[in-house]
Amino acid sequence: MLDQAPAPDDIRDLVSPLLTLEGPLLPMLHAIQAEWGHVPQAAVPVLADLLNLGVAEVHGVISFYHDFRKEPAGRHMLKICRAEACQSVGGNAMAQRMLDRLGVDWHGTTRDGGVTVEPVYCLGMCACGPAVMLDGRVIGRIDDARLDRLMTQVGA
Repeated sequence: MLDQAPAPDDIRDLVSPLLTLEGPLLPMLHAIQAEWGHVPQAAVPVLADLLNLGVAEVHGVISFYHDFRKEPAGRHMLKICRAEACQSVGGNAMAQRMLDRLGVDWHGTTRDGGVTVEPVYCLGMCACGPAVMLDGRVIGRIDDARLDRLMTQVGA
């Protein structure tokens, strides 16, 4: 990841090979996020120009899909299930306690850049809720103590 916005030519070089795909915008956005850790604002006009779309259309796609980030994520990604099954077994209260502990809100990243917290609306662990996903690993039957241990293990 870079600390500054990528140059338009760097963005163009990265995504141009994807122009031949059918419906190339989503693959381009994924490639940009993989390269820079987020979709920087500088990418929007470049994509609009390459794809002959309006800037608002590109922005609309980025804002519609929750996996695209406008800012770099933390070193660790904590996704907390917000679906009804997890809510029914205490997921909301546990989630709020973790947000308070980390000092962030949803979509926020801790001050040290260690952890980003995202809401998700089903991790497929409905019978084992509440559930979280930490760095791509789904964990069910999570409680405050177990989540605290996990956060301590990643340095949060």
